[in-house]
Amino acid sequence: MTAMLPETLTPHPSMQLRMAQRDKATSVPPPLSFAPLGQAVLESFGEGVVVFDAYGRMIYANQRARKVVDSLGDATFLRGGALRERLVALGGRARSLKQGSAELGEAIFLADGAHAKTLAERERQAILDTLEQTHGKLAETARRLGISRTTLWRRLRAYGLRPDARGSHGPPARV
Repeated sequence: MTAMLPETLTPHPSMQLRMAQRDKATSVPPPLSFAPLGQAVLESFGEGVVVFDAYGRMIYANQRARKVVDSLGDATFLRGGALRERLVALGGRARSLKQGSAELGEAIFLADGAHAKTLAERERQAILDTLEQTHGKLAETARRLGISRTTLWRRLRAYGLRPDARGSHGPPARV
């Protein structure tokens, strides 16, 4: 057989242009990877951290976050936006990752074990965290939480917590 002429193998120039435009529009670069130093930093966080690239692909999850992601079920179902939305629904806090004006992606921060906690457990933890931040000052804690001091006292009693014996200074002691 004779060799085919090159013109029979190449598409029409207008078709080449459309194919090139389509390829550019649908091509997504390969996912970024983290350097070992970046992984070590993320593993040191006390909460789960899931990092998504600018295309919505999960590129890294620290060990705490992997436990949460694994508990959600089928990973193929949770690709792209579905995983992100599920993590946010579980109480994850989304933060965009930027370098200057360039949008690099997004990080979702998951409180330790927050996916399994009830609303009451989350409220109790929020009160404890805020009391720690305010050094046990009940009025300031109530103000930051957006509740009255009376409501804060009721919540402390309901959760079996009481102010320290030194007065309203210091975090509450457990009963």
